[in-house]
Amino acid sequence: MHPSDGQPSSQQAIARLLHAWRGEIQARAAYEVLAARERDPKRAEILRRMADAEGGHRARIEARLQELGATVPDPASVHLPFWSRLQIRLAPVEKVLAWRESLEDEEVEGVYGTPTGDTGTDELLTQLRKEERSHALADQDMRSGAPAAVGAETPEGRLRRILGRERWHQTGSSWISGAVYGANDGLGAVFGIVAGVSGATGGSSFVLTAGLAGAIASALSMAVGAFLAERSAAEVAAANVEAERKEVAENPKEEQEELSLFYQLKGLDRTQADELATRLSGNAETFLQALVTEELGGMNTAGNPFQAGIAAGLSTAVGAFIPVVPFFWLSGTTAVIWATVVSMVAHFLVGAAKSLFTLRSWWASGLEMTAAGIIVGGATYGLGVLFRVAT
Repeated sequence: MHPSDGQPSSQQAIARLLHAWRGEIQARAAYEVLAARERDPKRAEILRRMADAEGGHRARIEARLQELGATVPDPASVHLPFWSRLQIRLAPVEKVLAWRESLEDEEVEGVYGTPTGDTGTDELLTQLRKEERSHALADQDMRSGAPAAVGAETPEGRLRRILGRERWHQTGSSWISGAVYGANDGLGAVFGIVAGVSGATGGSSFVLTAGLAGAIASALSMAVGAFLAERSAAEVAAANVEAERKEVAENPKEEQEELSLFYQLKGLDRTQADELATRLSGNAETFLQALVTEELGGMNTAGNPFQAGIAAGLSTAVGAFIPVVPFFWLSGTTAVIWATVVSMVAHFLVGAAKSLFTLRSWWASGLEMTAAGIIVGGATYGLGVLFRVAT
């Protein structure tokens, strides 16, 4: 039992430690989810080791809690929120890592950075704060392209820097995010058409015709646009690789020196970097892959054009169809009201779905999308009414 047990400082320390303890469990769970979705064994192993490092922090916190005579809760009682787990499973990995860094920055300043009045606890929190800050600084250096400061990071910090240098694949989430954004565009555009024509005609049968035409046009336009965008990206990536291949063939010594410089920026001394670049240059294809990875971020930089086009087209059609549905059975003011209600509900749901990829709060994203729908619908309906009055 700690001598200060029962004193205000001790109680505050226990509360702060429990807060940090829950954060470490959630951080470990987040990295474990990322590791489970990662297909590359090397990157998955790095993520698992990052999760283990968070577990080490948790063990140190538990030891301090026991010193204070506090009961350590059951770790199974702490979970990642359902929506956060979905976001971690679907959002691009780099974005999730940046999000986790921002959350940990808040923890550093709030949970670890404010004294509790209990000496032993404050010493532990200070140690954890230094480690977390060094991790954040190393990650910032990596993201900006600058080499991390030597000696400024712990083994976990080095793991994060190594992980950050990898060009992460989105592991299948790109078509899902494309589908969500397609539904967003289709819903917003066609709701504007329906609202405008309703204002001009009083909700006549022309609304159905205009809405269906808008839905079809939006879906085809999005499908073709997504297909061409992905194909263009693939063509640009292939052209870049071929240009690098030509450089390797024409200026091998210069390219070898270039690769050595990349490795020197990552912390190797000149002798080690030159030796590694020389060994890689012994195999033309391996040498090319190394250069492409350093300069271009890898050879596989584009998605599937057909998959992107189909996902964007179908999702846009679904979103665009929603505001039109009431006009199949209703007309006049009743149809306009029902179209507005179902469209606003759909706006909120699509906005919430977008937060899976933007990593924002689901309710804030949903309300923002709903507000945008109200503005679009209100403006186009008002213009429709003015047009009807003018004519």
